[in-house]
Amino acid sequence: MPIRAVVWDVDDTLFDYTSADREGMRAHLLAEGLLSRYASVDEALVRWREITDLQWARFAAGEVDFETQRRDRTRAFLDRELTDDEADHWFRRYLVHYESAWALFPDVLPVLDALATGHRHAVLSNSSLHVQDRKLRILGVHDRFEAILCAAELGVSKPAAGAFLAACEALALPPDQVAYVGDHPEIDGRGAAEAGLLSVWIDRGNTWAAVEPPVGPRRIASLAELPSLLRGDTRFGAPSTFR
Repeated sequence: MPIRAVVWDVDDTLFDYTSADREGMRAHLLAEGLLSRYASVDEALVRWREITDLQWARFAAGEVDFETQRRDRTRAFLDRELTDDEADHWFRRYLVHYESAWALFPDVLPVLDALATGHRHAVLSNSSLHVQDRKLRILGVHDRFEAILCAAELGVSKPAAGAFLAACEALALPPDQVAYVGDHPEIDGRGAAEAGLLSVWIDRGNTWAAVEPPVGPRRIASLAELPSLLRGDTRFGAPSTFR
């Protein structure tokens, strides 16, 4: 069946989350007088991401709500007790620095333009609609997507098949007519493939070079590869240009 729609991950797929997170954290630590606690910004960022992954896992398991995982990220990172208001204020100050560094990847607008007439588009993110709806508006691409679905509201997160199937349902299309594009080989790549979508794993900068590619997803290095991949019979072994 032809691919009629593309569902997109947001962070590190459309939006350069890694760069924004690093620059935002550097500016925030400097403003908060916390930079001297770490040997480098990268060391601080590793710690922040470890905590983020741990707290997100609690949220994904239904142990805490979205706001609580944010507050607990802040408490764990600062290693001290904070009231909810104190944690919220600290996180909001971080967001000011983080959001000032927001940017799309350079290949995003060209590929959205190239696919605009032939494919429908939606978003599926392991975040909240409050976060991603605002982000897509600020980045100027919100109107490119007819549906924006997020784990916090769906009650299910990637790589669970239910998350991907919810996106297909929102588009009123069967999975074999939908492609999913995301940056994580397991959460996005394997998850979408096992749910029956055409799974496209974008590995920007060979980030996952040491990772054995999971069975199912097509691996690309740039979104510039996507239009030709969608035209090809990629489900049955057509090669990507990624090497």
